[in-house]
Amino acid sequence: MRKWFITIVFLLLPFSTLSVEAKSSEVYIAIGDSLAAGQTPNRAIDAGYADLIAGELKRSRSLAFYSKELAFPGFTTADVLSTVQTEEAKALLKNATLVTISAGANDLLRLVQANPSNGSLSYQQIPADFALNNVRKNISEIIKEVKEAAPKAKVYVMGYYFAYPHVHESQKQGVQKELNTLHTILKEQAEENGAIFVSVEEAFAPQAKELIPNPADVHPSMEGYRLMANAFLAQYNKRLQVQPNELPIPNPLTFEEILNSQKEAATSPVSKVEGLDNYFSLTELKPLI
Repeated sequence: MRKWFITIVFLLLPFSTLSVEAKSSEVYIAIGDSLAAGQTPNRAIDAGYADLIAGELKRSRSLAFYSKELAFPGFTTADVLSTVQTEEAKALLKNATLVTISAGANDLLRLVQANPSNGSLSYQQIPADFALNNVRKNISEIIKEVKEAAPKAKVYVMGYYFAYPHVHESQKQGVQKELNTLHTILKEQAEENGAIFVSVEEAFAPQAKELIPNPADVHPSMEGYRLMANAFLAQYNKRLQVQPNELPIPNPLTFEEILNSQKEAATSPVSKVEGLDNYFSLTELKPLI
Protein backbone atom coordinates (compact mmCIF):
# COMPACT_ATOMS: atom_id res chain seq x y z
CA MET A 1 0.00 0.00 0.00
CA ARG A 2 1.14 3.59 -0.51
CA LYS A 3 3.42 5.07 2.13
CA TRP A 4 1.04 7.99 2.76
CA PHE A 5 -1.49 5.79 4.48
CA ILE A 6 -1.17 5.34 8.21
CA THR A 7 -3.68 3.16 9.99
CA ILE A 8 -7.15 1.96 9.18
CA VAL A 9 -10.15 2.16 11.46
CA PHE A 10 -13.14 0.36 10.01
CA LEU A 11 -16.70 -0.23 11.03
CA LEU A 12 -17.56 -3.34 12.97
CA LEU A 13 -21.32 -3.27 13.26
CA PRO A 14 -22.94 -4.77 16.36
CA PHE A 15 -23.26 -8.16 14.69
CA SER A 16 -19.58 -8.35 15.14
CA THR A 17 -17.10 -10.81 13.68
CA LEU A 18 -15.78 -12.33 10.52
CA SER A 19 -16.27 -15.79 11.93
CA VAL A 20 -20.03 -15.38 11.51
CA GLU A 21 -21.34 -18.09 9.17
CA ALA A 22 -25.08 -17.40 9.32
CA LYS A 23 -26.59 -18.13 5.91
CA SER A 24 -28.84 -15.06 6.01
CA SER A 25 -26.07 -12.66 7.04
CA GLU A 26 -23.81 -10.77 4.69
CA VAL A 27 -20.13 -10.12 5.24
CA TYR A 28 -19.75 -6.97 3.14
CA ILE A 29 -16.37 -5.59 2.02
CA ALA A 30 -16.19 -2.39 -0.03
CA ILE A 31 -13.10 -1.99 -2.23
CA GLY A 32 -11.83 0.88 -4.31
CA ASP A 33 -11.44 4.64 -4.54
CA SER A 34 -12.87 7.64 -2.71
CA LEU A 35 -16.46 6.89 -3.77
CA ALA A 36 -16.25 3.63 -1.83
CA ALA A 37 -14.61 5.54 1.02
CA GLY A 38 -17.27 8.28 1.12
CA GLN A 39 -15.34 11.43 0.24
CA THR A 40 -17.51 14.55 0.22
CA PRO A 41 -17.47 17.48 -2.28
CA ASN A 42 -15.54 19.47 0.34
CA ARG A 43 -12.53 17.21 0.91
CA ALA A 44 -13.86 15.39 3.95
CA ILE A 45 -14.91 11.83 4.67
CA ASP A 46 -18.49 10.92 5.57
CA ALA A 47 -21.02 8.22 4.76
CA GLY A 48 -20.67 7.09 1.14
CA TYR A 49 -22.63 4.60 -0.94
CA ALA A 50 -20.98 1.62 0.76
CA ASP A 51 -22.01 2.88 4.20
CA LEU A 52 -25.56 3.41 2.98
CA ILE A 53 -25.68 -0.10 1.52
CA ALA A 54 -24.41 -1.48 4.83
CA GLY A 55 -27.00 0.55 6.71
CA GLU A 56 -29.84 -0.81 4.57
CA LEU A 57 -28.59 -4.36 5.02
CA LYS A 58 -28.43 -3.78 8.75
CA ARG A 59 -32.01 -2.47 8.82
CA SER A 60 -33.11 -5.61 6.98
CA ARG A 61 -31.24 -7.73 9.58
CA SER A 62 -29.02 -9.24 6.93
CA LEU A 63 -25.63 -7.76 7.81
CA ALA A 64 -23.06 -9.55 9.95
CA PHE A 65 -19.94 -7.51 9.16
CA TYR A 66 -18.95 -4.48 7.09
CA SER A 67 -15.61 -2.88 6.26
CA LYS A 68 -14.35 -0.23 3.87
CA GLU A 69 -10.78 -0.75 4.98
CA LEU A 70 -9.81 -1.47 1.36
CA ALA A 71 -11.16 1.84 0.01
CA PHE A 72 -8.78 4.79 -0.43
CA PRO A 73 -9.19 8.22 -2.09
CA GLY A 74 -7.15 8.57 -5.26
CA PHE A 75 -6.69 4.87 -5.94
CA THR A 76 -6.26 3.78 -9.55
CA THR A 77 -6.96 0.24 -10.74
CA ALA A 78 -3.24 -0.52 -10.28
CA ASP A 79 -3.46 0.60 -6.64
CA VAL A 80 -6.60 -1.45 -6.03
CA LEU A 81 -5.00 -4.50 -7.63
CA SER A 82 -1.90 -4.16 -5.45
CA THR A 83 -4.11 -3.79 -2.38
CA VAL A 84 -6.25 -6.89 -2.98
CA GLN A 85 -3.09 -8.93 -3.53
CA THR A 86 -1.82 -8.26 0.00
CA GLU A 87 -2.13 -10.87 2.70
CA GLU A 88 -4.06 -8.41 4.86
CA ALA A 89 -6.68 -7.95 2.16
CA LYS A 90 -6.93 -11.67 1.52
CA ALA A 91 -7.52 -12.28 5.23
CA LEU A 92 -10.26 -9.63 5.28
CA LEU A 93 -11.91 -11.03 2.15
CA LYS A 94 -11.73 -14.68 3.20
CA ASN A 95 -15.26 -14.84 4.62
CA ALA A 96 -16.83 -12.14 2.47
CA THR A 97 -20.21 -12.90 0.92
CA LEU A 98 -20.65 -9.51 -0.75
CA VAL A 99 -18.02 -7.28 -2.38
CA THR A 100 -18.40 -3.99 -4.23
CA ILE A 101 -15.56 -2.56 -6.34
CA SER A 102 -15.13 1.07 -7.42
CA ALA A 103 -12.07 1.35 -9.65
CA GLY A 104 -11.18 2.91 -12.98
CA ALA A 105 -12.17 6.57 -12.86
CA ASN A 106 -8.87 7.80 -11.45
CA ASP A 107 -6.93 6.12 -14.25
CA LEU A 108 -8.75 8.47 -16.61
CA LEU A 109 -9.62 11.57 -14.56
CA ARG A 110 -6.05 12.20 -13.45
CA LEU A 111 -5.35 12.97 -17.14
CA VAL A 112 -8.18 15.51 -17.42
CA GLN A 113 -7.35 19.18 -16.92
CA ALA A 114 -10.47 20.86 -15.53
CA ASN A 115 -10.74 24.62 -15.07
CA PRO A 116 -13.85 25.43 -13.03
CA SER A 117 -13.32 29.18 -13.43
CA ASN A 118 -13.90 29.11 -17.19
CA GLY A 119 -15.77 25.80 -17.48
CA SER A 120 -13.21 24.08 -19.71
CA LEU A 121 -11.88 20.51 -19.94
CA SER A 122 -8.89 19.16 -21.80
CA TYR A 123 -7.02 15.88 -22.12
CA GLN A 124 -4.72 14.08 -24.55
CA GLN A 125 -6.09 11.13 -26.50
CA ILE A 126 -3.06 8.82 -26.51
CA PRO A 127 -2.54 8.85 -22.70
CA ALA A 128 -6.30 8.35 -22.28
CA ASP A 129 -6.26 5.34 -24.59
CA PHE A 130 -3.31 3.90 -22.67
CA ALA A 131 -5.05 4.48 -19.33
CA LEU A 132 -8.26 2.79 -20.48
CA ASN A 133 -6.28 -0.20 -21.74
CA ASN A 134 -4.72 -0.48 -18.29
CA VAL A 135 -8.20 -0.38 -16.75
CA ARG A 136 -9.24 -3.26 -19.00
CA LYS A 137 -6.35 -5.42 -17.84
CA ASN A 138 -6.38 -4.40 -14.18
CA ILE A 139 -10.13 -4.63 -13.50
CA SER A 140 -10.12 -8.17 -14.87
CA GLU A 141 -7.27 -9.09 -12.52
CA ILE A 142 -8.94 -7.34 -9.59
CA ILE A 143 -12.13 -9.34 -10.02
CA LYS A 144 -10.17 -12.58 -10.36
CA GLU A 145 -8.15 -11.83 -7.23
CA VAL A 146 -11.28 -10.96 -5.26
CA LYS A 147 -13.14 -14.07 -6.39
CA GLU A 148 -10.16 -16.24 -5.47
CA ALA A 149 -9.79 -14.59 -2.06
CA ALA A 150 -13.56 -14.52 -1.43
CA PRO A 151 -14.96 -17.67 -3.06
CA LYS A 152 -18.35 -17.26 -1.33
CA ALA A 153 -18.88 -13.67 -2.40
CA LYS A 154 -21.08 -12.08 -5.00
CA VAL A 155 -18.98 -9.37 -6.64
CA TYR A 156 -20.41 -6.10 -7.97
CA VAL A 157 -18.47 -3.57 -10.07
CA MET A 158 -19.78 -0.03 -9.64
CA GLY A 159 -20.08 2.32 -12.58
CA TYR A 160 -19.49 6.07 -12.53
CA TYR A 161 -21.32 9.28 -13.35
CA PHE A 162 -20.19 12.21 -15.52
CA ALA A 163 -17.95 14.05 -13.07
CA TYR A 164 -18.00 17.55 -14.66
CA PRO A 165 -21.62 18.67 -15.02
CA HIS A 166 -20.78 22.36 -14.44
CA VAL A 167 -18.51 22.83 -17.48
CA HIS A 168 -19.75 24.32 -20.74
CA GLU A 169 -21.78 21.94 -22.87
CA SER A 170 -19.28 22.29 -25.72
CA GLN A 171 -16.55 20.94 -23.41
CA LYS A 172 -18.34 17.77 -22.31
CA GLN A 173 -18.37 15.61 -25.42
CA GLY A 174 -14.77 14.38 -25.43
CA VAL A 175 -14.56 13.40 -21.76
CA GLN A 176 -18.06 11.91 -21.91
CA LYS A 177 -16.90 9.70 -24.77
CA GLU A 178 -13.95 8.47 -22.69
CA LEU A 179 -16.18 7.82 -19.68
CA ASN A 180 -18.57 5.88 -21.90
CA THR A 181 -15.62 3.74 -22.97
CA LEU A 182 -14.68 3.28 -19.31
CA HIS A 183 -18.22 2.09 -18.51
CA THR A 184 -18.16 -0.32 -21.43
CA ILE A 185 -14.85 -1.77 -20.23
CA LEU A 186 -16.08 -2.16 -16.66
CA LYS A 187 -19.31 -3.80 -17.78
CA GLU A 188 -17.61 -6.19 -20.22
CA GLN A 189 -14.90 -7.22 -17.77
CA ALA A 190 -17.40 -7.67 -14.95
CA GLU A 191 -19.57 -9.97 -17.07
CA GLU A 192 -16.60 -11.90 -18.48
CA ASN A 193 -15.28 -12.58 -14.98
CA GLY A 194 -18.51 -13.54 -13.24
CA ALA A 195 -19.28 -10.21 -11.56
CA ILE A 196 -22.27 -7.86 -11.86
CA PHE A 197 -21.96 -4.33 -13.26
CA VAL A 198 -23.97 -1.56 -11.56
CA SER A 199 -24.70 1.47 -13.73
CA VAL A 200 -25.30 4.76 -11.90
CA GLU A 201 -25.02 7.33 -14.71
CA GLU A 202 -28.72 7.19 -15.61
CA ALA A 203 -29.71 8.11 -12.05
CA PHE A 204 -27.30 11.06 -11.96
CA ALA A 205 -27.85 12.62 -15.38
CA PRO A 206 -31.16 14.44 -14.76
CA GLN A 207 -29.85 16.24 -11.66
CA ALA A 208 -26.10 16.07 -12.00
CA LYS A 209 -25.36 19.68 -11.01
CA GLU A 210 -27.28 19.27 -7.75
CA LEU A 211 -25.73 15.88 -6.98
CA ILE A 212 -22.17 17.12 -7.68
CA PRO A 213 -22.54 20.56 -6.07
CA ASN A 214 -18.93 21.77 -6.05
CA PRO A 215 -17.74 22.78 -9.56
CA ALA A 216 -14.14 22.31 -8.38
CA ASP A 217 -14.68 18.79 -7.03
CA VAL A 218 -15.95 15.55 -8.59
CA HIS A 219 -17.50 13.95 -5.49
CA PRO A 220 -21.27 13.72 -4.95
CA SER A 221 -23.49 14.86 -2.13
CA MET A 222 -24.95 12.31 0.24
CA GLU A 223 -28.06 12.27 -1.96
CA GLY A 224 -25.79 11.26 -4.82
CA TYR A 225 -24.39 8.45 -2.71
CA ARG A 226 -27.98 7.42 -1.91
CA LEU A 227 -28.71 7.08 -5.62
CA MET A 228 -25.56 4.99 -6.05
CA ALA A 229 -26.55 2.75 -3.15
CA ASN A 230 -30.03 2.31 -4.59
CA ALA A 231 -28.65 1.48 -8.03
CA PHE A 232 -26.76 -1.35 -6.35
CA LEU A 233 -29.75 -2.44 -4.27
CA ALA A 234 -31.96 -2.54 -7.38
CA GLN A 235 -29.77 -5.38 -8.64
CA TYR A 236 -29.05 -6.95 -5.27
CA ASN A 237 -32.61 -7.02 -3.89
CA LYS A 238 -35.33 -4.81 -5.37
CA ARG A 239 -37.23 -4.85 -2.08
CA LEU A 240 -34.45 -2.85 -0.44
CA GLN A 241 -34.00 0.88 -1.04
CA VAL A 242 -32.46 3.68 1.03
CA GLN A 243 -35.16 6.29 1.60
CA PRO A 244 -34.26 9.99 2.00
CA ASN A 245 -35.37 9.94 5.64
CA GLU A 246 -32.99 7.05 6.30
CA LEU A 247 -29.87 9.01 5.45
CA PRO A 248 -27.55 9.46 8.43
CA ILE A 249 -26.99 12.89 9.90
CA PRO A 250 -24.02 14.40 8.05
CA ASN A 251 -20.83 14.00 10.04
CA PRO A 252 -18.01 15.03 7.70
CA LEU A 253 -14.54 14.75 9.15
CA THR A 254 -11.64 16.58 7.55
CA PHE A 255 -8.34 14.90 6.96
CA GLU A 256 -6.82 16.92 9.79
CA GLU A 257 -9.51 15.81 12.24
CA ILE A 258 -9.07 12.16 11.31
CA LEU A 259 -5.28 12.35 11.43
CA ASN A 260 -5.25 14.14 14.79
CA SER A 261 -7.63 11.58 16.27
CA GLN A 262 -5.42 8.79 15.00
CA LYS A 263 -2.36 10.42 16.56
CA GLU A 264 -4.18 10.65 19.87
CA ALA A 265 -5.19 7.01 19.60
CA ALA A 266 -1.58 5.98 18.99
CA THR A 267 -0.65 7.25 22.47
CA SER A 268 -3.71 5.77 24.15
CA PRO A 269 -4.10 2.22 25.50
CA VAL A 270 -7.44 2.15 23.69
CA SER A 271 -6.83 1.27 20.04
CA LYS A 272 -10.28 2.17 18.73
CA VAL A 273 -10.95 5.85 18.03
CA GLU A 274 -14.22 6.90 19.64
CA GLY A 275 -16.62 8.31 17.07
CA LEU A 276 -14.47 7.32 14.11
CA ASP A 277 -15.72 3.78 13.58
CA ASN A 278 -16.67 4.54 9.99
CA TYR A 279 -13.47 6.20 8.97
CA PHE A 280 -9.86 5.55 8.10
CA SER A 281 -6.94 7.97 8.29
CA LEU A 282 -4.37 8.85 5.70
CA THR A 283 -1.73 11.51 5.36
CA GLU A 284 -3.24 13.06 2.26
CA LEU A 285 -6.62 13.42 0.58
CA LYS A 286 -6.45 13.21 -3.19
CA PRO A 287 -8.62 15.56 -5.31
CA LEU A 288 -9.65 12.68 -7.56
CA ILE A 289 -12.24 10.00 -6.99
